[in-house]
Amino acid sequence: MASVKITLLGHASVRMESDAGEVVYVDPWLDANPTCRVNVADVEKADVVVASHGHNDHLGDSYALCKKTGATFVGNYELCLTAVKNGLEMGTQAVSMNPGGTVEARGVKVTATQAFHSQSMSPNQSLGGPREDEYFKPDGGVCGIVATFRNGIAVYDTSDTTVFSDMQLIGQMYGPQVMILPVGGKFTMGIREGARAASLVRPDIVIPCHYGEATGQPVDIQAFCQAVPFLSANTRTVALEPGQSVTYTASEYEVGG
Repeated sequence: MASVKITLLGHASVRMESDAGEVVYVDPWLDANPTCRVNVADVEKADVVVASHGHNDHLGDSYALCKKTGATFVGNYELCLTAVKNGLEMGTQAVSMNPGGTVEARGVKVTATQAFHSQSMSPNQSLGGPREDEYFKPDGGVCGIVATFRNGIAVYDTSDTTVFSDMQLIGQMYGPQVMILPVGGKFTMGIREGARAASLVRPDIVIPCHYGEATGQPVDIQAFCQAVPFLSANTRTVALEPGQSVTYTASEYEVGG
């Protein structure tokens, strides 16, 4: 039966593994993450590493993870330019896209969606300024992502964003059964906006992230759990502790002869 196991590593860092064995890391901020118990040295397998934008708490250890495991890095063009400066080869080890685009890596389709958040590259990630003939400095525009596995399960990670009405279109086009969204309410949407976002997409389950005392974004997560079904009756909230996992199994049926 088709399934994807999703582990909240801490903050907004997520590990996803399908029943077929594909392992995807999204925004893997590991070594310096105060809420994460996993270090880069602990990771034995990764097939795809996706970074939504260039802030340290999202791009984090993406390049180091790819170099350790041989995973394919997927991100927008600017992040891939920075990946090259970090030792990855463009087009093979680093695969670029932009909102509206889809790439396939190791059997997983990754679609970039729009998101609304500040755009900048954390200085320690850039590894030097632009060449004299460069007309821009890589700064990593912000993307949400939809990861669609070969078993048909799609996961929509909104990345850092506020709620926006086109989330409904994303839900209609890609049909994600699982949604991951921030609810910290300071640098991203909060619980009120997050509940509305879930109602626009209407996934089977929604996983809140990017909140908590450790990162200065305390919220009443129970209030979020109560607000979601009020606006989207068939959506259930799965509030995970760092290191905790949920396995989503797709519903199926069989018609007899």
